[in-house]
Amino acid sequence: MKYLARLSLRYWFAWLAVFYGVWLFLIVQGDNLTLALENWSMALAMAIGSYAAGSTPMGGGTVGFPVLVLLFDMPASHGRDFSFAVQSIGMVSASLFILCRQQQLAWSMLRGALLGALLTTPAGILLFAPLIPELWVKLSFAVLWGSFGIFHLCRLSEITDCEHAGDPQCPTDFRVGLLLGAFAGFSVVAVTGVGVDMLVYAALVLLSRVDLKVAIPTSVVIMAFCSVLGVLVKSLVGDWQPGVFGNWLAAAPVVALGAPLGVFVVGLIGRKPTLLIVAFLCVVQLGWTCMSEEEAMRGYGGWLVLLALLICLAGFECLRALGLRREQNRQLSAGCQDLVGERGSVDTDPVLVQGLK
Repeated sequence: MKYLARLSLRYWFAWLAVFYGVWLFLIVQGDNLTLALENWSMALAMAIGSYAAGSTPMGGGTVGFPVLVLLFDMPASHGRDFSFAVQSIGMVSASLFILCRQQQLAWSMLRGALLGALLTTPAGILLFAPLIPELWVKLSFAVLWGSFGIFHLCRLSEITDCEHAGDPQCPTDFRVGLLLGAFAGFSVVAVTGVGVDMLVYAALVLLSRVDLKVAIPTSVVIMAFCSVLGVLVKSLVGDWQPGVFGNWLAAAPVVALGAPLGVFVVGLIGRKPTLLIVAFLCVVQLGWTCMSEEEAMRGYGGWLVLLALLICLAGFECLRALGLRREQNRQLSAGCQDLVGERGSVDTDPVLVQGLK
């Protein structure tokens, strides 16, 4: 098996060779070296973002979006488009690395999420995203990821203790993935460029109680798929924000290696420290956004943000409660099966029959 894993990594190296060849062609043929160097700060930011993309359920756009929107004061739509562009390299590279290493994935929920996202993401980008004001995009991103960070800071130990590998043929997980992929693709991904990875990850660890070693790679793959889908839709309609190409030129060669590096390194140092740091950064960007939009936070604006934050946290808690109940039923079922195996048929064991009743 180890030999096969090493052999399959050749496909990942082939992908890197193709990508860097195309990138060099764009630099040389288009005389874009100056443009790439002018955006060196994005390469620096995405060096951190790409590591987080490979080692956590947070795409590279989770760092790229606030850097562009909050630090460089770019429009939220620019942050969304850059998220699509940069993740189509970083998350795809990490996904290929994951597949080549034959890491275990939650296939049942992943298949559902892929189908749901495929059906709704293009419509969301074309029809829904243009209707959302820039301020709402910025606040939606801040609240969604801020709530995610707060929940992790409160429940990190419980989340990291999950050990279930997942059922690759579970119809419930498929349906949940289908609904989440469809909802996130049309709304969150279309508007911010990220989000489906976080929602699928949350469903896996909170509802299905899946091990992080399975849940995080699964979230990386679904985000890679949605990013490529976003790039295809944006390219077909020619609706890219100005300046995205320069940022992409600078960041792409970094994330192509940074995201897979996150996948590899986190297997050595563990996920808990990385998740703790990223969760803290999610909370920081929420506070940063609220302070930068001080006028919008006055009056009803601040209360609406607080209400949205509480709704997100309540949603996470509902998933957790359902997941705990589902885990108890799974353990009870496994215990009954073991007892039946030891004592014979349920029909012939009156004590077991009475206990099941």
